Amino acid sequence: MKVHVVYTKNQLRNFTYIIEMQSSECLVLDPWDDSQVDQELDKFNLRLKAIINTHEHFDHTQGNQALFNRHNCEVWAHNNGEGKIPCLSRTLSKDEIIPLGNGFVIKVLDTPGHTFAHLCFLILENEVPRYVFTGDTLFNAGVGNCHNGGDPQVMYQTIKDQFHTLPDSVCIYPGHDYLENNLEFTLSLEPDNQSAKEWLAEVKKVDPSINPLLTSIGDEREFNTFFRLNNHMIKESLSLESAEEKEVFLALREKRNSW
Repeated sequence: MKVHVVYTKNQLRNFTYIIEMQSSECLVLDPWDDSQVDQELDKFNLRLKAIINTHEHFDHTQGNQALFNRHNCEVWAHNNGEGKIPCLSRTLSKDEIIPLGNGFVIKVLDTPGHTFAHLCFLILENEVPRYVFTGDTLFNAGVGNCHNGGDPQVMYQTIKDQFHTLPDSVCIYPGHDYLENNLEFTLSLEPDNQSAKEWLAEVKKVDPSINPLLTSIGDEREFNTFFRLNNHMIKESLSLESAEEKEVFLALREKRNSW
């Protein structure tokens, strides 16, 4: 199993991912530009078995129709995506296991919050969590918004129950490159966060189309404000010194909406 990261260079800074399996078959996650995907497939001599969409928003499904027409592939997504996701042919269920070969599998996570048709995908190797494809639920140093068909209270529960609980070593593959802005948001609330300062300096040096920076769950615990809900400086910055985690999360999400 191998992950090919495709940075789309569009205004929304989308990532598309190609998951290479055995026998040169692959899955494409959230295709933005079908021609860019095809270039990658040709480059690595891969055959497209299926498209997987994390959710129904156009920037995650735009390439579906053209790739389906050319490759006659399947399209997999949440059942709530029916009628919204182009060419949807198979709905995936919570905790469903998809074999990838050589001990790797995908475990389907039902992750409402950004929308109610959102799935994330945890890759396990011999039952050990290794990577997670998070769409617009979890970003590097942030979480998704809830403007277009979502609910921030549900997002809180999803992040708390399904991502705070992952092992530190799990690597995150998000739907967008928002790392720089998210680190600056962290520092606006927690200006003494040394880890955020170091990562921000590093991210300013890299081109995401060549060497995108990837974070782990352990990294997120150090600089993602939505993982640091009991941090006294963050709570003080929000004037919520005695608040519970959920109230802090909701205040952070609201502040990030207009930041």
